[in-house]
Amino acid sequence: MSDSDVALANNKKDKLSKDEIVPESLKYHLLGPSLTKAGQETVDQSKVSDVIYHASKGSKFFTREEVRDQDLTRKIEGLLTKKLHLETLDLTCDLRTADRVINELESSRDLSQHIAHIDCDAFYAAVEQLEHPELKYVPFAVGEGVLTTCNYVARKFGCRSGMAGFVAKKLCPPLVLIRPNFCKYSSKAQQIREILANYDPQFESASIDEAYLNVTKYCHDNCIEPAEAVEQMRREIREKTGITVSAGIAANARLAKICSNINKPNGQFVLPRDRASIMRFMGELPIRKVNGIGRVLERELQEIGVSTCGDIYKHRQYLKSLFGNKAFDFLLGCYLGIGRTRIRPATNHERKSVGTESTFRETSDPLKLRDKLRCLATDLEQDMRRAECKGRTLCLKVKLDTFEVVTRQIATPKVIGSADDLYAFSLPLLSKLEQEMPDWKLRLMGLRCTNLISTKRPDAVAFFGLKNRKLDTAKATALAANKDDVMSETKSDDRCGKPAVEKNQSYGDPLTQRGETHLRDSTTSRPSENSMPSYPKENTRVDEDWWDCPLQFFVALCIISIGGKSLDSFSGFRDSTGYFLAGLLSNVLLLLLFCWIRHSSDSD
Repeated sequence: MSDSDVALANNKKDKLSKDEIVPESLKYHLLGPSLTKAGQETVDQSKVSDVIYHASKGSKFFTREEVRDQDLTRKIEGLLTKKLHLETLDLTCDLRTADRVINELESSRDLSQHIAHIDCDAFYAAVEQLEHPELKYVPFAVGEGVLTTCNYVARKFGCRSGMAGFVAKKLCPPLVLIRPNFCKYSSKAQQIREILANYDPQFESASIDEAYLNVTKYCHDNCIEPAEAVEQMRREIREKTGITVSAGIAANARLAKICSNINKPNGQFVLPRDRASIMRFMGELPIRKVNGIGRVLERELQEIGVSTCGDIYKHRQYLKSLFGNKAFDFLLGCYLGIGRTRIRPATNHERKSVGTESTFRETSDPLKLRDKLRCLATDLEQDMRRAECKGRTLCLKVKLDTFEVVTRQIATPKVIGSADDLYAFSLPLLSKLEQEMPDWKLRLMGLRCTNLISTKRPDAVAFFGLKNRKLDTAKATALAANKDDVMSETKSDDRCGKPAVEKNQSYGDPLTQRGETHLRDSTTSRPSENSMPSYPKENTRVDEDWWDCPLQFFVALCIISIGGKSLDSFSGFRDSTGYFLAGLLSNVLLLLLFCWIRHSSDSD
């Protein structure tokens, strides 16, 4: 080989090596949002990022992620420039503001509750393993194009939820892929929730495979320690459902969520409820471990010198100017380890929206896209019926084959909730997008309704003031005695094979979602109450219906003001006489109205 050929080869080699220089931030970004999932602790993430990089390089996904990484890099450069400028200023006022907020947050700290966070271990995979025990020691994942979850054997190879199937195959060639069955997962989740309700009837479902419970009352009533109660709960779940769960027990929901990930799988971690232990725990905790801090915010914080929650305090004077008020309060709360202690069912929350979406193979076929839209409208109608609401604003979401997300919304002229209306109002949005981007291809489509209006049917009797009053013990005992025969008849009916309870409780429709931890729009709640009438036992208090109409005073005032003046003007009565007669008339009318309502309810 001549000297010129050698030089040319060297030049090509140098050029290739330069082309292969990749920002570390991009490689880290490609690791995805599930980097902190349990089972990844012993994995060499640098090797995983190399595999993902080379497997996805040149794809539309890679191009999109590369652009996003470049945008984030420019944003961080702006943050660093701003921070350098802030360092030249007198930030005494900012320090005082931060310290004042810290003191206010500290005064709200509640150490009186025992909050537990329950998280099923690789839930979808665990359910599949119950039907296929031979997969116990085999790396397998649930999902087709994208993994929804994988078992812990596969996680040792670097596989994780949200990863493309072909990438996972490169990391773990023997990986077995299983088609998801969301109806089966929903049924198993319902069994678990029935057990959770025994420990906290007001438990809160965070997703299909996790929940928050306040076990304070249960522990007090049963004279049991929280760790023992949660251990008992986890054992009961495993024995009755075959699913293992991990748990975190702490003073609030934020800490409990963090703790549940420490001893996974099939373990639990208890964080003492004293301030010193909490501050020590949070001071050493990496910021990415906190729920709500993802890849983007993590990188921004690390660039300004915040790697642990303890570092937040050292940089507190910069946070408000760099990230805004909302992030400022959030980060200071993370530093202190303060979170909410109020746990309530999802049905008690004021819903902001109801939505559903579906991922599919890339397509630009108008007929297929309209079929997808029709299916989404049908699914959304079912979700809204379960949530007992309708919406005034409809939003269409699409994800292109370039992974770019585009949304369009419309304020409908009427409240909508039926599949026909949802489809009719969303179709023009889809058609307009087709005209704007004629060469498009879609891989995801979603529908969401906002500005919700409740469709729950009001209780007329309760509205007009039919309430409950406690009876005295003697009356309760007498009433209980009279019910003995009725109770025995009910039991005999049960022995004849008639079901005493027909459960029809919905926990949301996971068929419209594709991620194990992204099912947060479903109307999940505690299991349904037993529908059998329960009769009072001896020496127990019973409720007696009584009349306390909230409209009585309003109606009375109206009649008094009108009738009183009329009587005083036309009949010559004194004010006192007119007002007395008007009040008497209002009570008579309300009594007649009450009798009519009571008669109607009794006949029903």
